[in-house]
Amino acid sequence: MNMDRKEAVDCLKCSDCAVCCVAPDIASLNKPAGVPCEHLSADLRCRIYENRPEVCRNYLKDESCLLVQGPTMENRVSQYQVLFGIDP
Repeated sequence: MNMDRKEAVDCLKCSDCAVCCVAPDIASLNKPAGVPCEHLSADLRCRIYENRPEVCRNYLKDESCLLVQGPTMENRVSQYQVLFGIDP
């Protein structure tokens, strides 16, 4: 059975990726691009989830998440940076 892209996105678990907490800069947290957020735990969970900034609250998984899947955080960050034109 083949899944369509929306179903594939729906099946993704953010806690298996967390690239959005590493690859982009997050100005409201003074987090530069490519650096893990200080609130990201070793098990890829947000330690301030209930009080996270609006930019994080508004981020929703989408098809770009499918494009940056990879076996390691380093791999995912690299793919994210290429996809969104972020200089490492």
